[in-house]
Amino acid sequence: MANLDAEARIPDIGVPRVVVIGGGFGGINLVKGLRKAKVQVVLFDKCNHHTFQPLLYQVATAGLEASSIIYPFRKCFEGQSNFYFRLGEVLEVHTHEQVIETSVGRLRYDFLVIATGATTNFYGMKDIEANAIPLKNITDSLMLRNTILNNIEKALLTSNPAEFNRLLDIVVVGGGPTGVEVAGAFAELKQHVFPNDYPELDLSDMDIYLVESSPKLLGAMPEKASQKAFEYLSSMGVQVKLGRAVKSYDGATVVLDNGEQLTSRCLVWGAGVKGVPIKGLPESAIGRGARITTDVYSRVKDLNNVFAIGDIAAIIDSLTPNGHPMMAPPAMQQGTLLAENIQNILKNKALKAFVYKDQGSMATVGRNKAVVDLKMPFSFRGYGFIAWCIWMFVHLISIIGFKNKVMTVISWVVSYFSYDKGNRLILPIKREAEEQPV
Repeated sequence: MANLDAEARIPDIGVPRVVVIGGGFGGINLVKGLRKAKVQVVLFDKCNHHTFQPLLYQVATAGLEASSIIYPFRKCFEGQSNFYFRLGEVLEVHTHEQVIETSVGRLRYDFLVIATGATTNFYGMKDIEANAIPLKNITDSLMLRNTILNNIEKALLTSNPAEFNRLLDIVVVGGGPTGVEVAGAFAELKQHVFPNDYPELDLSDMDIYLVESSPKLLGAMPEKASQKAFEYLSSMGVQVKLGRAVKSYDGATVVLDNGEQLTSRCLVWGAGVKGVPIKGLPESAIGRGARITTDVYSRVKDLNNVFAIGDIAAIIDSLTPNGHPMMAPPAMQQGTLLAENIQNILKNKALKAFVYKDQGSMATVGRNKAVVDLKMPFSFRGYGFIAWCIWMFVHLISIIGFKNKVMTVISWVVSYFSYDKGNRLILPIKREAEEQPV
């Protein structure tokens, strides 16, 4: 019988062990890339599933079931004989011993890959952290859905006009893709769904705000895409406030930097993210935004056999002084290349430097409304229905699992022709300190 690590109970099979922390886009692409390698791959994650984060907002706004965008790791790598999964949190790394401390025990590694992703950045504003709802994992999305539906049910019962408005109004902070998509989805619920569910409510009293501190929406996209997104949202009744930052929120009143106040019992925070580094790494390796500084081979600064990929990693060089965008495409590309480079190390071959292939960006605002700026495999800029179709296709093929793809298509088709979203359920959900890495 093979020797087992005393606590984590991973067999020592006599080949190099690659420990991967985090099963987001970077982590799963790395594991897939090592499928045929002569290594042992051990994945640690606090969840037992991968989450397709770009569609979290659709779970939050009742467009999709949660099960449509999550997929178990063990099912994902079924048949990969060199793969092991442990459900647990990695607490500390001891780089000199090449050992990690986890919530389920210690484990030795030959190569360590940190892919812990990002968490919500509240920029030190404790009141907002305590009262706002982020959108980084399944728990967050279900919490947001519960909050919206509970607030409407409470609005039916209140006789206080001020509280009535607070319960109906929604404030979304952050004008990136997440904020734009969330605001648009809530506007569609107000227009097409809530009037049927709550005929006794005057929904003209429901205000949806989108607050962005910069002078434009979708800052990474071309100016025309930003303008189109603004026009789409405005036509749907969303009140867009550009060049405004949120200074405080007590759970009832949102205060902006110009003194303006918005009343709401629901503030959705999508205004920033930061890295989640692991204890034990050299202080010299932790850079701006709590991201781990790496070289072009994804090696952590001042370490040889420890790597970082995805949102947590910042490849710092003359071309990317602030690292690559904290999005899925760089994480996926880094994971795939690192799998190849680990095998190159074992074969004493030269390593390949990471070069990001920017495929463009896109965002949907609502039914038949999207903006797309594609760069690969072909150059295309589009708006409206064609862009919306491209957005749906790209997201659909990226979802893991055939069943999940089918469930998503069915939900989208039914919603398109019926203007209905069938997942308006208030479920008993307890917020947990879980973060889905990328």
